[in-house]
Amino acid sequence: MKRLLKILIYTFVILFAIIGFGLTVSYLAIKLHITDDPGAVDYNDRIYQELADKTFVKNSKDSLDYYNMTNNKRTEDYMKIMILGKFYPYNANLILNAVNLSSDPNLATQLLDAIDYKLANNKNYIDLIEKSKLITSAPIKHDTIESAFDWMNIEEWDALKIAIKKDKKLIDSAAFLAGVEPRLIVCCLIGEQIRLFNSKREIYKSYIGPLKVLSVESKFSLGVAGVKDFTAMAIERNLKDTSSVYYIGEKYKDLLNFSSQIPDSERYHRLTSYRNHFYQYLYPALYLKQIQTQWKKANFDISNRPEILVTLYNVGFISSTPKADPKVGGSRINIHDKLYTFGGIGFDFYYSGELAKEFPYMQNKFWD
Repeated sequence: MKRLLKILIYTFVILFAIIGFGLTVSYLAIKLHITDDPGAVDYNDRIYQELADKTFVKNSKDSLDYYNMTNNKRTEDYMKIMILGKFYPYNANLILNAVNLSSDPNLATQLLDAIDYKLANNKNYIDLIEKSKLITSAPIKHDTIESAFDWMNIEEWDALKIAIKKDKKLIDSAAFLAGVEPRLIVCCLIGEQIRLFNSKREIYKSYIGPLKVLSVESKFSLGVAGVKDFTAMAIERNLKDTSSVYYIGEKYKDLLNFSSQIPDSERYHRLTSYRNHFYQYLYPALYLKQIQTQWKKANFDISNRPEILVTLYNVGFISSTPKADPKVGGSRINIHDKLYTFGGIGFDFYYSGELAKEFPYMQNKFWD
């Protein structure tokens, strides 16, 4: 028994001695840095450093790229996102969303630089990127602003935009009452005003251009949007006639009521007033609503076809025949010796992005 106890005690002491020795050796190894792991340098370290250096240069306000981010470089970035979408649409979508959510003008380039590194061996991707550079490499002339829509490069367009902005509140008010997107009304307005630039050149040079105001017609077509007298009367009748294909509902029936016993005189004053253009926008707005209603009742919804709506505004009720294949057209308009159609002008403006701040695009073009 004593012998067994002695063995257990010796064993216990020896174990503790071994453990103590191990702890002591470990402590000394750590203290003397013997066990330090030298680590491993990522084989991509050089690439990462180059990307970081490029980012630093782009963020430097002394860098030319910093000032060009909104022109050539931004164009190149978005083109690269499109190319990436051919190969990895998931990643292209992630990058596009990240860029749209960020206010950092350099973010797109940083994310795409990382993608370029990952796809450095993808020959098809690299070839497309190189081809895209041929498109974006030509420097933009920063001393000129040229639109892809030719007629928007004329000097009259700049004056017209200013004049239209002055009437924003009136256009918005008319649009609200009629349940029509304000931008659609502006399409009709622009077609008519542009048409007058050539027919009234002297008036434009001496009055409309310098003062930045809209031309008000007072003969065959009336007002700033060129509403004809008989069209105005038809719009008024359609508001009251519940059996009409143009009837848009009871809530609108009193919008054009007259306050006097001489409707012809009051109507003319409404449509030719130089001081207040409100009715000159309300009549076109209601016309658009009535035409859209007619076509919708016939199972042809043209709500999202501004060029068709503007064409029908120009040709009038008599030419509005709902069908599956409506044509864009209307009056031919000569702008600096180049011919356009009324509907074509409406299309150009609507999809140009011009005046989008004042007259934004709405998901619903018509509402009740």
